Amino acid sequence: MNIKLVVVGKTAEKYLQDGIDVYVQRLKHYVNFELTVIPALKEQKGVAPDEVKQREAALILKQIEKYDRVVLLDEHGTQHGSVDFAQYIQKQMNAGVRNLAFVVGGAFGFAPSVYAAANDKLSLSKMTFNHQMVRLFFVEQLYRAFTILHHEPYHNE
Repeated sequence: MNIKLVVVGKTAEKYLQDGIDVYVQRLKHYVNFELTVIPALKEQKGVAPDEVKQREAALILKQIEKYDRVVLLDEHGTQHGSVDFAQYIQKQMNAGVRNLAFVVGGAFGFAPSVYAAANDKLSLSKMTFNHQMVRLFFVEQLYRAFTILHHEPYHNE
């Protein structure tokens, strides 16, 4: 299986990027993982949030292949515990999903066209997180899921 994480805008904080890099490297032991960063839109000042979402949507949808299973990281998505998320990943593998694309939107979320392209929505928490922090939380949880599936001691329960 191939897994990619599509994000809007580069990670500004070095401490977040350092953490992301650690888990991206660890993930490569288990799965073909790719982090795709869509450049942030320039000149957003004075642009309505819906227009920003539309512009970002065009860039996001260019990163989605026809046969990708698309999962949006969205506050209204389904919440899973770590073990449940590992089972979700296993279910995708068992179903023969070759390309699993998780998408983190920009600060304003997703345009309707991105929702329409999605197969699923996943929420990391009922709390709202900075969209850059979500990247670190997600790659850590994805790594944790693979350690659970491989019965490794990273996850304690």
